[in-house]
Amino acid sequence: MSTYAQELRNTAKAMVAPGKGILAMDESNATCNKRFEKLGIPTTEERRRAYRELILTTPGLSEYISGAILYDETISQFSQAKVAFTKVMQDAGMIIGIKVDAGAKDLAGCPGEKVTEGLDGLRERIAEYYKMGARFAKWRAVITIGNGIPSDTCIEANAHALARYAALCQEGGLVPIVEPEVLIDGDHTIEDSYEVTNKTLEAVFNQLRLHRVEFDQMILKPSMVISGLTCPNPASVEQVAEMTIQCLLNNVPVTVAGIAFLSGGQSNERIFWNLPLIWWKLR
Repeated sequence: MSTYAQELRNTAKAMVAPGKGILAMDESNATCNKRFEKLGIPTTEERRRAYRELILTTPGLSEYISGAILYDETISQFSQAKVAFTKVMQDAGMIIGIKVDAGAKDLAGCPGEKVTEGLDGLRERIAEYYKMGARFAKWRAVITIGNGIPSDTCIEANAHALARYAALCQEGGLVPIVEPEVLIDGDHTIEDSYEVTNKTLEAVFNQLRLHRVEFDQMILKPSMVISGLTCPNPASVEQVAEMTIQCLLNNVPVTVAGIAFLSGGQSNERIFWNLPLIWWKLR
């Protein structure tokens, strides 16, 4: 058991406090720059810093946000008034989070599939982030539905990496957000999504158990069970809610501290309808 056990439980509980969400502002510099380019904004560190300051200093943000996931560049940055972003967040009562994975890379021997990297040196990075004030972390795995995929190799490789990451986080005092994302891209049906999501969550929790991860000291960040974006007969909101809930009930231990859904590429309108109904049915 981690020497941080009680602190981890308290942090995890605070992260999923009623009426609050977790802000994902951990986009990489490359992704942020692409967005800037589309708007004609210079792709400089100063512009990225100013953009992130604008978000973190939004009046009343902490009334609705329990914590924010930062990128490596962001956690070391300062406001225009020379105040560290970490202090800005702490003073506002928000929990500091950090993305620790190195991104999804091609999985050898498995065309069209990815495995998330970043385990090398992770224990040392976690220790440094903890000193900087971080109290939770995020690691995203990517599962693609397509012709003959995902393979068992892909699912197991990503589940193993998620579990190793989560165990290292708890050892070092960070609550792990475990994010096995089943991508929405494609023309697959909701039944296909259910099958893959069910298999993925089963593998993830098997690996978490093997690596002795404490469920009451972690947050699950799953994708919803939903039809692919180009599915000719997309599932109804009711189907999405029912099949998502059933998949979670099948696989997620009741001791898990909380579930924070990711939008997974859905439009704002679809999320507006899907998320409240799932929440209402889970009550």
